Amino acid sequence: MWSQLKRDIEVVFQRDPAAKSVLEVILCYPGFHAIIFHRIAHFFYCRGMVVIARFISQVSRFLTGIEIHPGAKLGSGVFIDHGMGVVIGETAEVGNNVTLYQGVTLGGTGKEKGKRHPTVGDNVVVSTGAKVLGNIRIGDNVKIGAGSVVLHDVPANCTVVGVPGKIVVRNGRKVARADIDEIIDLRHGDLPDPVAEMMTCLQNQIRSLQQRIEELEAEKDEHLSLQHSNGTKGRVHTG
Repeated sequence: MWSQLKRDIEVVFQRDPAAKSVLEVILCYPGFHAIIFHRIAHFFYCRGMVVIARFISQVSRFLTGIEIHPGAKLGSGVFIDHGMGVVIGETAEVGNNVTLYQGVTLGGTGKEKGKRHPTVGDNVVVSTGAKVLGNIRIGDNVKIGAGSVVLHDVPANCTVVGVPGKIVVRNGRKVARADIDEIIDLRHGDLPDPVAEMMTCLQNQIRSLQQRIEELEAEKDEHLSLQHSNGTKGRVHTG
């Protein structure tokens, strides 16, 4: 238990440059509090004491703004940054060294029983406001962009953005080093923008069409000018 608590504190310092002291983390980090509450609630849930587990999770929700169902499985090194509005469903499974930002939902898509929430691999970053829904698998080393809605499986080493979420980068690079700073890429603001790329493509096409129209108009004017010139010469010759 103490080693796990130490690990939970360490990940805050590794991924949040604002953290200044252990005391600050213990007293002022709701994501840390939510993880501790969840580990206690999960302990009771696994032993069939569901009401107690749910009560603890609701107390955690009231105090932190983070709702983690006591049935969810969280790996080692999970970090919830700020955390307000984060929801993790009952059958969700979150791997090791995962980072979740505020407003993230790991939710279901229906009323079916059994596994209905996502399984998130190791070293995954889920950015602000992203929604990962349904019984899907998110591979290792995946980055999910802010505001994305992911409804299908995502292979390892990919970046996903958009609504619905689409893979925009397939890195394919294997993570070999054990160093935590190398494994986890927190640059969730540095992502491709497929909408902006499409707008740029449309602007280029419009520019090309405008240029072509101008060329056709110039050819038309030149043709009319030649016709007018030939007609004038014919009238002068006839007279």
